[in-house]
Amino acid sequence: MTNDELIAAAASVLKPYRTAAGRLFGDVGAALLSEQGELYTGICLDTGSWGICAERTAAAAMATAGEYRIARIVAVWRDERDQKLYVLPPCGGCREFLRALDEGNLETDIVLGRGESAKLGSLLPHHAWPAPLDA
Repeated sequence: MTNDELIAAAASVLKPYRTAAGRLFGDVGAALLSEQGELYTGICLDTGSWGICAERTAAAAMATAGEYRIARIVAVWRDERDQKLYVLPPCGGCREFLRALDEGNLETDIVLGRGESAKLGSLLPHHAWPAPLDA
């Protein structure tokens, strides 16, 4: 699976939903390819008491299936104003979560763009806001 295919899988789960309380679900989507070659996706869930990032929901789906090693992962966000798609690096909490699932995940390829990726271990603490894919 190419980076573009993984990005497309993450974008396919983007379905922003605003709750009655004003919280936003599904505006960030993630897709991961497990070490076993299975694809898992997830969305962000912003709640008043506790929020969870898309990368963590995708990883939780993987763990629910009995897998813990990630080959590659990406998260995306679409700007509703101009429909540009962005690839987002994982936040610090997600980086630690992915590492905590299995120490081998330090070798996970984090997709940072169509032709760019980095190992999870090298990203701590990478946090710069990215440029749009099609600037």
